Amino acid sequence: MKEIVQINSIAEVHAYFGLKKPKHPLISIIRVSDSVEDIDIENFKYAFNLYHISLKDNCEYTISNYGQNSYDYQEGSMVFVAPNQVLEIERQNINQEDSGWSIVFHPDLIRQSKLGKRIDHYSFFEYASNEALHLSNEERQTVTEISQKIEKEFSSNIDAHSQTLIISNLELLLNYCVRFYDRQFFTRTNLNQDIASQFEKLLKNYYGNNKQLQFGIPSVKYCGEAMNMSPKYLSDLLKKETGQSTQDHIHKYIINKAKNRLLNSNESASEIAYSLGFEYPQYFSKIFKKKTSMSPNEYRQRLN
Repeated sequence: MKEIVQINSIAEVHAYFGLKKPKHPLISIIRVSDSVEDIDIENFKYAFNLYHISLKDNCEYTISNYGQNSYDYQEGSMVFVAPNQVLEIERQNINQEDSGWSIVFHPDLIRQSKLGKRIDHYSFFEYASNEALHLSNEERQTVTEISQKIEKEFSSNIDAHSQTLIISNLELLLNYCVRFYDRQFFTRTNLNQDIASQFEKLLKNYYGNNKQLQFGIPSVKYCGEAMNMSPKYLSDLLKKETGQSTQDHIHKYIINKAKNRLLNSNESASEIAYSLGFEYPQYFSKIFKKKTSMSPNEYRQRLN
């Protein structure tokens, strides 16, 4: 089993990969071609307590595993790694000059900024390893130009404006990546077609096999794994296709089943709640009222 190397600071990144001392304590841009040749990089796993944004562009190193899956990390694609994720790196045979890069930054860089409060909204930091962002040449040029502005800013003399400009460019980069992911969702419609239908089938099979009696209502995590996607990626796909998140779809499916039972059986609301996988009937009633503006009993009385 590979040893896990913990890396908690920008200085530790530079020291481990044989780079010169960092020009900024909280952010750096790293090109693997600048590192020492004889580092045994492939026989370890790496746990970064840092944010990691990488563009693979004819780079001899590639992320081979991130989380539980192998990585479809092609030329011209990007990956986003949140702090405390474990990844593996392998060397590839590429003879041309390496041109990929990685932005690595510590959470403290953005902690007191607006970006720090919004960073969780960039859901691609929680995508699984096979959900990379694949860029066109023009998109690749855009993100590279922004990365160069960031590097220029932290490599110059640091002044009162440096932090603001670094963070604003970092946020600009992430916002462009949101746009490019939207484009990817749209252009890959055929690959992702009928995600909502597939998801509906998953829920039908779950309840058809009475899994809710053993495991409770299906979780977002379970649904993502069952469809070979990260929970965030599945939710974003469903939102693009239907305007509703994974959790919304789960609740909608359950409420529809509950409505049928309320109108076509003599079971109490509590009995229906337990049969649908709820551990607490009060939680079922809360969701039902949120979705219908009525309690289960009110719904039964009004429509019967």
